Amino acid sequence: MNILLTGSDGFIGSHLYTHLKKLNHKVTSIDIKSGNDLMDCPLDYHVDLVIHLAGLSGVRKSLNNPTEYWKQNVIAGQRLFENFPDTKIVYASSSTAAEPWRNPYAMSKYSLEQIAEPYNALGLRFTTVYGKNAPDTMLIPKILNNDVEHINTNHSRDFIHVDDVLEAITTVMDTDLRGVIDVGTGKSNLLSKIVSNFHIEYTPVIGDEFEREDNLANINVLTDYGWAPKTDIFEYIKEHRNVN
Repeated sequence: MNILLTGSDGFIGSHLYTHLKKLNHKVTSIDIKSGNDLMDCPLDYHVDLVIHLAGLSGVRKSLNNPTEYWKQNVIAGQRLFENFPDTKIVYASSSTAAEPWRNPYAMSKYSLEQIAEPYNALGLRFTTVYGKNAPDTMLIPKILNNDVEHINTNHSRDFIHVDDVLEAITTVMDTDLRGVIDVGTGKSNLLSKIVSNFHIEYTPVIGDEFEREDNLANINVLTDYGWAPKTDIFEYIKEHRNVN
């Protein structure tokens, strides 16, 4: 298959690029880090599928820069859809979009879902993705590096390994699915339970209202297609944690 992959230099995108190449797909990659800003870069490609992972992520960062999140996640996304009106597009949404009023990042992803609705598009509401090369500001890398300072004791998260995300994407890209589906494990854990399981000391705090308390995914659509998550969060941490 001839695929255009946006955000190919990002955390999930870099993994997906390698994965697709191993499956013998022809992949054209574009990323703002390589000088291809979706706000104005050429989009004259003839492809069978677009996988759109480009954009800004992070709830807290969006609070201080809502305009840039709107530009990169909504306006740039709209430009992509308008340039490929007859091509199937699988795009990254977020579990935060289920409660878009909480923060600018969530609203940008929810708005992109509304823009995508008339097109042959499938939005993937990723939960909390972890794995090799994940941003070191995220909880799992902090746990692995013994760098946990505080934990939101009222928060639970559905953590999914990046390899399971790759399999989910390749599972749905050949289907006729449209709309929006969740991509997670279907299980969530209290953050405090995870760190306590590894006897990590932390300062307990209550999470802010701009963050969801839980992002548990409904994975029934994916499991109907034979997909199932393979990596357990506790086993992953046990295997990869740096214990001094």
